[in-house]
Amino acid sequence: MSHNILLFTTALLAGFINSVAGGGGLITFPMLIIVGVPPLNANATNTVALWFGTLTSTFAYRQELSKQRKELALLSGISVIGGFFGSYLLLSTSPVDFAALVPYLMLTATLLFTFGQPLVQQLTGDSQLRLPLIVILILQFAIATYGGYFGGGGGILILAVLNVMGIQNIHTMNAFKTWLATCLNAAAIIYFTSAHIVFWFQAILMAIAAAIGGYGGVYLAKKLHPKWVRYFIIGVGFAMTGYFFIHNTT
Repeated sequence: MSHNILLFTTALLAGFINSVAGGGGLITFPMLIIVGVPPLNANATNTVALWFGTLTSTFAYRQELSKQRKELALLSGISVIGGFFGSYLLLSTSPVDFAALVPYLMLTATLLFTFGQPLVQQLTGDSQLRLPLIVILILQFAIATYGGYFGGGGGILILAVLNVMGIQNIHTMNAFKTWLATCLNAAAIIYFTSAHIVFWFQAILMAIAAAIGGYGGVYLAKKLHPKWVRYFIIGVGFAMTGYFFIHNTT
């Protein structure tokens, strides 16, 4: 019961965090492992649980999704393909090897979350860099593949692609990011379900919490400055990364 309460509370917070600043998976994924779910199953279960949160956030952002529909359709299709490919790569990794990769995946995700957005702003904020659509699609395929495999910090990379695509409004960027994450994770969930690696009780419990947090968080996201939320996620991300490095060496 204590584990269930912990997972529900963590997922509720993650759903809110994803709608405000992104990075909620950096909290829920390690929590699943801490309560005893094997790393490979925790990754798949985490994807299912947080997908419902991004889905409800997408619904709340539905007005912002009416812009640049052609580009959004192309990005959505490539995200689905990349999500399938990434989940295929994940299931091609042995559970032992994936468990050994967890600290490095957590470190990568935390570094992306910490430095990705400032770097993107520095590189593209002043120059107004714009890339051809074909390059944008290739970049999104790579991001979606990473998202299907692990996904932590992937939202920051999607925001970077949207920035060089020419989208400047932060609410439009968040809407597109949330929808594309929903698409790639839907593909991954189909693959994970067919492989029977999802822990469904934990996934459903966390999905309910993430959906509540995700939908309610959108309205706060339009009023709340995400800086302090980002600091909290970064702190948790580095703490959990350190925990897994220590745990894997003991």
